[in-house]
Amino acid sequence: MFFLTLCFFIVALFYATAGFGGGSTYNALLSLAETDYRIFPSIALLCNLIVVSGGVWRFSRAGHINLRRVMPWVVTSVPAAFLGGVWEVSECFFTGLLGISLLIAGAHMMYFEVRTQDVSERPVQNILRRFPVLLPCFAGLCLGLLAGIVGIGGGIFLAPLLYILRWDHAKAIAGTCAAFILCNSLAGLGGHAVKLYGTELLPQLAGYWPLGLAVLAGGQIGSWLGAVKMDKRLVALLTAVLILYVAIRLLWRWSGMVF
Repeated sequence: MFFLTLCFFIVALFYATAGFGGGSTYNALLSLAETDYRIFPSIALLCNLIVVSGGVWRFSRAGHINLRRVMPWVVTSVPAAFLGGVWEVSECFFTGLLGISLLIAGAHMMYFEVRTQDVSERPVQNILRRFPVLLPCFAGLCLGLLAGIVGIGGGIFLAPLLYILRWDHAKAIAGTCAAFILCNSLAGLGGHAVKLYGTELLPQLAGYWPLGLAVLAGGQIGSWLGAVKMDKRLVALLTAVLILYVAIRLLWRWSGMVF
């Protein structure tokens, strides 16, 4: 538990500097620790919620969160995340979905760190004008449902999409992702609380309280540091490698369940 707690602290610290919660990496670490898959999402979403709260506060104070522009992305993602949390899925389905989502997340993280430049260095060309409401609502619905089921905030998928769309400058994207993760994590956690209420699994969550303290400390430090001079690209690449490694392990396990 000590090593897992230390890893959660480090992950929260680095993710908080960019406005993310770290849900995908928490899931990867919990998988390596062989945690019961049924409480994966609750732990990851709670840690997400703790970490990203500081990011939302920081970006909001700096004027990088525009609620009017954020709303189309969360209006469908919040109810979808709650339904995803309530939805009871089999271990086979959960393992496959988590493995695929981590594979995509790790590939996205690696690709965008290696191949793309900061969107703030390019002219903003908002092609969302063609579908100002439909596209954000549809994307939010899909990402919210995924977030609720597997225990991620969805920001790791939303960020690349916003970069591709040249939605806004980098800090505005980070702030929007932080708000998106906060809303989805809260809704998804509520759904899982409803599902786990009255079961023998709920008391098991109490044993993971050190992880909450670790991400609280790491998240606050990361939010405070913000623009600290560190090799964030190296950290992102190492995180991507970890996520891809766990994704392959999960998909290998999933293949054994299916075939």
